[in-house]
Amino acid sequence: MWDLANNKGYRNLLAILILIAAPLLASFAAPQSAPTNETIVLKDVRVIDGSGAPPMEHAAIVIEGGRIVSVGPVGKMKWPKSARVIDYAAKTVLPGLISDHSHVGQIDGTTAGSQNYNRANILRQLHQYEAYGVTTITALGLNADLFYELRPELHSGTLPGADLFGADHGIGVPDGAPPFALPQNQIYRAATPEDGIRAVDDMATRKPDLIKLWVDDFHGTLRVKMSPEIYGAAIKEAHKLGLRIAAHVYYLADAKLLVNDGVDILAHGVRDLPVDDELIRAMKAHSTWYIPTIGLDESFYIFAAQPERMNDPFLAHALQPALATQFNDPAWRAKALSNQAQLEANKASVALNKRSVKALYDAGVNIGFGTDSGATPLRIPGFADTMNSSCWWTRV
Repeated sequence: MWDLANNKGYRNLLAILILIAAPLLASFAAPQSAPTNETIVLKDVRVIDGSGAPPMEHAAIVIEGGRIVSVGPVGKMKWPKSARVIDYAAKTVLPGLISDHSHVGQIDGTTAGSQNYNRANILRQLHQYEAYGVTTITALGLNADLFYELRPELHSGTLPGADLFGADHGIGVPDGAPPFALPQNQIYRAATPEDGIRAVDDMATRKPDLIKLWVDDFHGTLRVKMSPEIYGAAIKEAHKLGLRIAAHVYYLADAKLLVNDGVDILAHGVRDLPVDDELIRAMKAHSTWYIPTIGLDESFYIFAAQPERMNDPFLAHALQPALATQFNDPAWRAKALSNQAQLEANKASVALNKRSVKALYDAGVNIGFGTDSGATPLRIPGFADTMNSSCWWTRV
């Protein structure tokens, strides 16, 4: 799992994510105080180091002053007698996650919109990402000037929360995606190839980490898609300026055209048809990355379909009060599940997305991790990334 924004590996080796110690999340409800010089030992834990090596069983992790100083088998490790030793048997620790497709400042409670793009809300979300083990995110579009104020502070560690990379405003088309009103300082609407080129040139002056395009029509719900002429011109201009470019996609046909035009990242899974050998060959030839965002379609129904899990601490600590109230509302749950055709279409998209990403992975295509968390209230920052898909809903 690598950071597509800057080709770095994990920001913090073994930044701790406790997968099955949900009650500990209560301690993350507010920003943490500065670490002390106390030595803490997590004993008898399974460690996955992210290198591809087998998990290290019955390990000890020694932490001094809030930093990991050593990791190894319990029998070979030493620590001060004064250390606080915590039994972590049957728990797993792995590196901090990097989300290659998330958003910040788009949602607050049950609302979504530009009114939520403010410093306090963004920092709250970045803290929540970090609390759930996501130490770095790429905010893939819809970023205003505030992004460039926060990015250096987060890179330097002077602000708490997940580190932040991003794709500036991004480019859509008039009457197309994204399907909601946004101010000019969060989206470009390119009607011509020349508009696309000018948008890329303008974004390049601010030195974004990459560029974002919205290409598809949100599964036929919008009037238009971005034309190949517009995205082709934008891709060419971005590469001319040394910038990589990601595309929001849905259809297999669009994915093929984009890859052949040189797009660097398919920012969602193909969900209308299974990926085929033609796309796989093209993605391998162009070294294209693929971010399936499987939880995107699942988010539309999973919270309404599983109300008995709403009080699980691992979810509860991620919910703002308004969203928790919505999830507990029987009328909301009934409405969310009322359109049977849409429900089945979303479930089919999830199943197809899973099969396609497996085929791509088996073929050696570059796979990036991301969930589109933070794009809508139902894609909850942090929670969507660590317990995305059905694994959380079925665990016992």
